[in-house]
Amino acid sequence: MFLFKRYKIRSYEKGLLFRDDEFRGLVEEGTHWFFDPLDKVRVDVVSQRDPWLIHEKLDLIVKSGALKDRAVVLDLKDYERALVWIENRFSHVLPAGLYAYWTGQKDVRVEVVDARTVRFEHADLKVIARSPQAQRVLDVCTVNRDHVGVLFIDGRYVETLSAGLYAFWKGQSEAKVVEIDLRETLVDVGGQEIMTADKVTLRLNAVVTYKIVDARKAVSQTDDVRQALYRETQLVLRGVVGARELDAFLTDKDAVAKEIEDNVRRRAGELGLEIASVGIRDVILPGDMKDLMNKVTEARKASEANLISRREETAAMRSQANTAKLLADNPVLMRLRELEVLEKVAANGKLNIVMGEKGLADKVVNLL
Repeated sequence: MFLFKRYKIRSYEKGLLFRDDEFRGLVEEGTHWFFDPLDKVRVDVVSQRDPWLIHEKLDLIVKSGALKDRAVVLDLKDYERALVWIENRFSHVLPAGLYAYWTGQKDVRVEVVDARTVRFEHADLKVIARSPQAQRVLDVCTVNRDHVGVLFIDGRYVETLSAGLYAFWKGQSEAKVVEIDLRETLVDVGGQEIMTADKVTLRLNAVVTYKIVDARKAVSQTDDVRQALYRETQLVLRGVVGARELDAFLTDKDAVAKEIEDNVRRRAGELGLEIASVGIRDVILPGDMKDLMNKVTEARKASEANLISRREETAAMRSQANTAKLLADNPVLMRLRELEVLEKVAANGKLNIVMGEKGLADKVVNLL
């Protein structure tokens, strides 16, 4: 059995002296001998190159006062957190507890933060959030560009966050950020089978373009604002189209779309939305109804063509009647008209004159 124990402490080390498991003080640089026939002396050699002093009996070491002016001692309460910089570079975040950092070899700076202010704000937030140990004590979230974040703490609305990086302390209160897209979004309300007032079943496809203008309402009024808008548009379509007969609907689809848009816009405002446009994209008729509509259209076009033809015939006959009346009232015009006819006949071919009765011959001679 050895009666003496030898310990060598280098320039960057400290010795923690324990006798019978009780802390007795620090052992400085050098070679030290301890008389220990009963094996009750122990010196734990720790390096100051790693400033963080981690030891199972740290509370005894701190309580002894041996670390005064040699280390930074932190006794963080339940609501406190500490940010640690080593050599002016951020190192880690500490939760509640007892900690000590040697100050002999490296520059150590500590900032104590009150975690009862749930949202953590700091000039070096980006650097702190990237720290691996930060994930243990911080909930970090990013609100993307063209989005906002609706912040709730313990279920209560607090504020609406713009795009950026945010962090919240764990363990104090429950923080939740709901990210909302502010860009225009399209809702396709397709395959809607609706019966018109005259019992014709149509299949409609509509499109709604909207954007969120009140993020708090969009989150608080319904669990899914997109689904709520789809449902409201569906009900409005059925109400507006179902109140019209097929012909009235087909002849004035723009007015129907305008009425649908007005009704949807009122409900959308309650959900924190702004409607950009509502349109009916497709109207699909049943097969038999489509054939019937084609026949009706064909008959209508034929009737219109017949009417136009009759109008032209009537106009021609009216013109001829007016001409005949004018010639009958004016013999000189009648004579000129006859000469024009003979001139056209003579110009187009050979003119043969056959003499018959005396009266006819006299008429032709007189005419020539």
